[in-house]
Amino acid sequence: MESQNKEVDALVQKITGLHAAISKLPSLSPCADVNALFTDLVTACVPPSPVDVTKLGPEAQKMREGLIRLCSEAEGKLEAHYSDMLAAFDNPLDHLGMFPYYSNYINLSKLEYELLARYVPGGIAPARVAFIGSGPLPFSSFVLAARHLPDTMFDNYDLCGAANDRASKLFRADKDLGARMSFHTADVADLAGELAAYDVVFLAALVGMAAEEKAKVIAHLGAYMADGAALVVRSAHGARGFLYPIVDPEDIGRGGFEVLAVCHPDDDVVNSVIIARKSDDVHADGLQNGRGQYARGTAPVVSPPCRFGEMVGDKRDEFANAEVAF
Repeated sequence: MESQNKEVDALVQKITGLHAAISKLPSLSPCADVNALFTDLVTACVPPSPVDVTKLGPEAQKMREGLIRLCSEAEGKLEAHYSDMLAAFDNPLDHLGMFPYYSNYINLSKLEYELLARYVPGGIAPARVAFIGSGPLPFSSFVLAARHLPDTMFDNYDLCGAANDRASKLFRADKDLGARMSFHTADVADLAGELAAYDVVFLAALVGMAAEEKAKVIAHLGAYMADGAALVVRSAHGARGFLYPIVDPEDIGRGGFEVLAVCHPDDDVVNSVIIARKSDDVHADGLQNGRGQYARGTAPVVSPPCRFGEMVGDKRDEFANAEVAF
């Protein structure tokens, strides 16, 4: 226990130093200094760790919340940078491998698809899917549409109109995928009746960065999604909680969903994945009839259906050598 405490203290000290350095950067747009600091951050956070970031003291919690917002801003700028680069090609989809973390999206989307197929009753063959928080590089929707759901229509939602404009340009040369992808500029809080049209809704990790914000978004989805529809929530575990918000499965249950599975990968897939199903006892007024909540039973923490890539300890050279990191 003492050795674990020392390990946690050393990690928090390292992350605090990186947060301070990142905070002093004049810009988070991709450049050598931004690349180096975020590479160090990812390399520190991805390996398995005994830290429980939800139990850190107030000062460390404040630091973590600020760091997640910095990560969100840097990720947005990185994705916009690469989206513009890709848009210069005649067929941008032929060059997605330029993005240094594209393989992670391939593996994450495969994981999410296989978890849905395994844990959603009756399996999945969705006619329509919504992705909330798709951004300027909608890799997840692309991978799912191209590799796993060839007949599914995808509605991608983002707050940023410029992000949607960038994303739509990437599909201009592919008639099939272009016909199945649509992009909408909207706040999830303004979506209501349209949510009932989706068989599966994906919630990006950075939609609702504080716990209370995330819980509010999930409750809103629970009020308007169709009974039996699946919800895929991206979360984080261990030290990865310094990079992305951690979602409490109980908040998903309180939002009107039955939590079916929780998966914490320990390889180069950074995000945890929570699979849930909309209960039939939650309506647009947000009231529950007492069933279908997390309290119905503890959701299983499951292993990935298969292992992806190499363990993160073997990926550090790739992080360090990436042209632009994070």
